[in-house]
Amino acid sequence: MQFHHPESHRTHRTGWLRAAVLGANDGIVSTASLIVGIAASRAAQHDILLAGAAGLAAGAMSMAAGEYVSVSSQADTEKADLARERKELEENHSHELDELTGIYIRRGLDPQLAEQVAIQLMDHDALGAHALEELGISEQGAARPLQAALTSAFTFSIGAALPLLIALWAPGPDTGLAVAASSLLFLALLGLVSAYTGGSSLSRGAFRVTFWGALAMGLTAGVGRLFGTAV
Repeated sequence: MQFHHPESHRTHRTGWLRAAVLGANDGIVSTASLIVGIAASRAAQHDILLAGAAGLAAGAMSMAAGEYVSVSSQADTEKADLARERKELEENHSHELDELTGIYIRRGLDPQLAEQVAIQLMDHDALGAHALEELGISEQGAARPLQAALTSAFTFSIGAALPLLIALWAPGPDTGLAVAASSLLFLALLGLVSAYTGGSSLSRGAFRVTFWGALAMGLTAGVGRLFGTAV
């Protein structure tokens, strides 16, 4: 018997989508805020571009390292839990069968059917069944440190390059304003794309990234204007 499953779900995108959105958002916000803050201090154009380029390089490496360390910790925890579960299955198979049966009973199956389901699943893949039902670990949601690190670094660089290019193309006293305005547009577009990809509200996705980006740039501009000196 063949089963067809035409439905399209988005949960398989969770890992890379989170890293991609986080990287691009941080790239735009941090680099734009840095440029706006330096521009508000009335620094020379060369200094503004140098600060933006340094922010891009440092931020991309920071994002890669941070994501790799963070997701590696998650992966280590998952491996430790799976190793412990594998040992328990080897040492006390009947207890693990009762445990899985109890999970299905709590989900609404009658005891006899719950036991039949648990037996069949454990005969097929005991560790996989317990990983999913008891630990909440699935193949789709498993931690992938290298994927998260590379995705974050790449998308951060793309996001950071946008305000940097605007600063390069809009030299002079209006650099900060041009970078701020264009970066808010970039953030709104990022929010729309990420919301569409994830299947959530477009307006909510655009608003939340734009709001926090505007707040970050406003605060940084205030610091630059307050402590900056003419050069």
